[in-house]
Amino acid sequence: MTRLLLTGIRGQVGFELQRCLQPLGTVMALDRGCFDLTNPDRICSVLRELKPAIIVNPAAYTAVDKAESEDDLAMAINGTAPGILAEEAKCLDALLIHYSTDYVFDGKKQAPYEEGDPTGPLSVYGQSKLAGEQAIRESGCRHLIFRTSWVYGLRGQNFLRTMLRLARERDELRVVADQFGAPNWSRMIAETTALALSRHIGQTGIYHLTAGGFTSWHGFAEAIVGIAQQHGMLEKSPTVRRLATTDFPTPAIRPGNSRLNCSRLLQDFNLASPDWRKELELCLASS
Repeated sequence: MTRLLLTGIRGQVGFELQRCLQPLGTVMALDRGCFDLTNPDRICSVLRELKPAIIVNPAAYTAVDKAESEDDLAMAINGTAPGILAEEAKCLDALLIHYSTDYVFDGKKQAPYEEGDPTGPLSVYGQSKLAGEQAIRESGCRHLIFRTSWVYGLRGQNFLRTMLRLARERDELRVVADQFGAPNWSRMIAETTALALSRHIGQTGIYHLTAGGFTSWHGFAEAIVGIAQQHGMLEKSPTVRRLATTDFPTPAIRPGNSRLNCSRLLQDFNLASPDWRKELELCLASS
């Protein structure tokens, strides 16, 4: 059986990957307690002991605003650790699966971003994730880097759960309406990863992995409230007001355009992007 090492199992994507990767082999699922990405020696010793054929790394520092004041920690987890994973993967001749983000772009392009477009992160978080991408590529290991965006699910801290909580507490929600992207259910990301691995015949490099279509954070919030009410998850329907990014200042600058072109994923793996709204409906129906 193929041996797969999975990190970050308490995170949104890591949790879903535990189930989705099972048909592919023996999954060695590790949390931060036994695989701390801030400890290079521990990373090396675990990998050399377990000798996986595939390393799947959804673990990351994801506190986007906090990263502005914790840049060393963000860089250690998102930038340095992936490079160490990649060097060890190369020694083991293992395939490394890693996840990156739309935040590597500045969001100024008018069309969806393609994998080869120039990067220009606006935040420490984006800079740290780009450093991780670069370290993996420079290592020369076999790798698949999946860039995604706007991840949500029914566990952990994310926009979906925040909107559901606020919708129960308030009569009005005020949400940014001038940032655009595709919301992505963590289960969809995990299932797509597993399918890509099952169809892997040597492909390597960066791939964009998001749901199809796009919306604004305001549009996402409206969809959450509307679908949740249809499923009886909300007793009332709060009004969702539009905000401009300038009305809601944050320590980290967000890209205005987070749309990612996923045609390469379709071309190389025959994986089409499911509609983001249908995925949201499936997610809320599964609660």
